[in-house]
Amino acid sequence: MAHILIVEARFYEDMADALVEGAQAVLEAGGHAVSRLAVPGVLEIPPAIQFAAASGQFDGYVALGVVIRGETSHYDIVCGESARGLMDLAMRGLALGNGIQTVENAEQAWARCRKSDKDKGGGAAAAALRLLEIKSSMQGRA
Repeated sequence: MAHILIVEARFYEDMADALVEGAQAVLEAGGHAVSRLAVPGVLEIPPAIQFAAASGQFDGYVALGVVIRGETSHYDIVCGESARGLMDLAMRGLALGNGIQTVENAEQAWARCRKSDKDKGGGAAAAALRLLEIKSSMQGRA
């Protein structure tokens, strides 16, 4: 089975825990080994995944965090740059599920974070596993 790294932004700790709960459930149900790495916010997730990928220890990655719109344009920068960083990593061949929630308010965030609701943590884990399957099936093909 695969070794998957969950990189979680801890800025909204309770929401991060809820996202991780969903992701871990999916990964453990499939018998995969799971490691966790905490970072302060979502902008730190792409470099942390890049560092981890360079170590060669992991088969796939799940990025989890929450960005809630505030009063300034900082929201747009954080959302766009974290997504760009993750897409750059994925396009370099990493099996990566993006579970960073970009929302207008806490109510929307909780609806996406809770395993009993939209379970976006579980969805990101499932996406990482599917990309890992596709990557594995393509290796060795011309």
